[in-house]
Amino acid sequence: MILQRRTEVDLCASFLQTLSIQHDCIATIGCTVRGAMPYLRQPVPNSFLAFLAGVILAVSLFGQSKMDTSSWTTLDDHRNMMEQLGIKALRPGPSGNESAPNHANYDESMANPYPDLPDVLKLKNGKKVTSAAVWWKQRRPEIVEDFEREVVGRVPQIVPKVVWEITKTAEAMLGMHPVIGKQLLGHVDNSAYPDVKVDIQMTVVIPANAKGPVPAIMMFGGRSIPEVAFPAPVFPGRPGAPPLRLPAAPQPNADPPAIEQLIADGWAVVTISPVSVQADNGAGLTKGIIGLVNKGQPRKPEDWGSLRAWAWGAGRGLDYLETDKAINAKKVGIEGVSRYGKAALVTMAFDTRFAVVLIGSSGEGGTKLHRRNWGEAVENLTGSGEYHWMAGNFLKYGAAEASFGSKTAGDLPVDAHQLLALCAPRLTFVSYGIPEKGDSKWLDQQGSFMATVAAQPVFRLLGAQGLGIREDYHTAKMPGVNVGLHDGQLAWRQHDGGHTDAPNWKFFIPWADKFLNHNGGASRQ
Repeated sequence: MILQRRTEVDLCASFLQTLSIQHDCIATIGCTVRGAMPYLRQPVPNSFLAFLAGVILAVSLFGQSKMDTSSWTTLDDHRNMMEQLGIKALRPGPSGNESAPNHANYDESMANPYPDLPDVLKLKNGKKVTSAAVWWKQRRPEIVEDFEREVVGRVPQIVPKVVWEITKTAEAMLGMHPVIGKQLLGHVDNSAYPDVKVDIQMTVVIPANAKGPVPAIMMFGGRSIPEVAFPAPVFPGRPGAPPLRLPAAPQPNADPPAIEQLIADGWAVVTISPVSVQADNGAGLTKGIIGLVNKGQPRKPEDWGSLRAWAWGAGRGLDYLETDKAINAKKVGIEGVSRYGKAALVTMAFDTRFAVVLIGSSGEGGTKLHRRNWGEAVENLTGSGEYHWMAGNFLKYGAAEASFGSKTAGDLPVDAHQLLALCAPRLTFVSYGIPEKGDSKWLDQQGSFMATVAAQPVFRLLGAQGLGIREDYHTAKMPGVNVGLHDGQLAWRQHDGGHTDAPNWKFFIPWADKFLNHNGGASRQ
């Protein structure tokens, strides 16, 4: 009988756990019931079990009482996540001001306190990955799990559906090229929580003279395309059309805008607004798509951050492009600069439908190695200014004092080279500028090059070409400015401009054309 009663109590305890009741409530009820066990002379009656179940349900509802987050600030949300994780204090991130007492390190002799990276081709059981099958079935899922749990967070299993609406269309000239433009809104179903409304903003511009489906680049940032005004006039030469508007004279030796270069080469251009998906601040985590799914409640430690939410939005944009007969949905790329460069990398890593990525000046949280002590650090991302990009669990790696002690970047189970490896064997182009023109040392170009080199083995394993660098990441020398390494599916180029990827488009487009078998001229004939 004692065994039977203990089994019943254990079942009740399990029920408590599934209801996610606070640990102190579980402990109190568990101790009370188990403490009474030696004094029970008769089998536990069903009426008692029913009563206990009622108590459990009442306590669970009490423990899950909703928080009023309507007036929450970023500091409120940040503090809440620290409390959930048992963190009492975080280390402050280094300053970008080199005259500040806590300025960032720019001494290469001190830049690698954790010189050895997690082996991208070693399973957690210690066995080496020697085949593509083992990579896809075992090693890649291991890396994905670590990133989702500790770094960028998990997309919920159930996310509301998106219904796309074309709100406006236009015919216009982009430079000397006729285009067809569409503005769209992706309405996210908010019937389960009407207090939060999410409409994804996207623009699609297609060469008007394309003879078949064309490849497309989706650009993060919601860039405006002033040439595609809404409503816009019909093409010049048609009835009612205004005179042909010639493009403004370019600056001497300046490249045409990226959008114009792409249209001229027979690509479609898609722009998507990340902040229409999820706000770029901690106060917005109870709003946007994250807040909609969580019904206005704070995140749990493994929940997705803004980077993963923006990537989810890009995926929903690709869902639409798969229905557009003018687009070759097998040849859609993603692009972004700075924080949106991080988002482009995360998008490419987790959504294998994207065929190509241009990652511009992404720094910490992007292609920069977390383990590098150079410029921006993990502690900057765990502070209240940037923590919203990441999973809540990421804060642990900036903890100075916590219930679990403290953790550093060296405790992370993964690093940036593995995020790049998740893109393999698809086309992956890493772009940076130079500090002298505004692409700050803070971004750590050297650390990003090391990560790109360290991702090479996976590209090679899967039959793709890497950078062509034989040395490993410990000793490989970063090539000079304007020296591109783009003969393979993994590419690197540091241009001589600033915090932009603009100077690299004229190299990216032919590189992508080659591997995607896209003949820009032929697509318009």
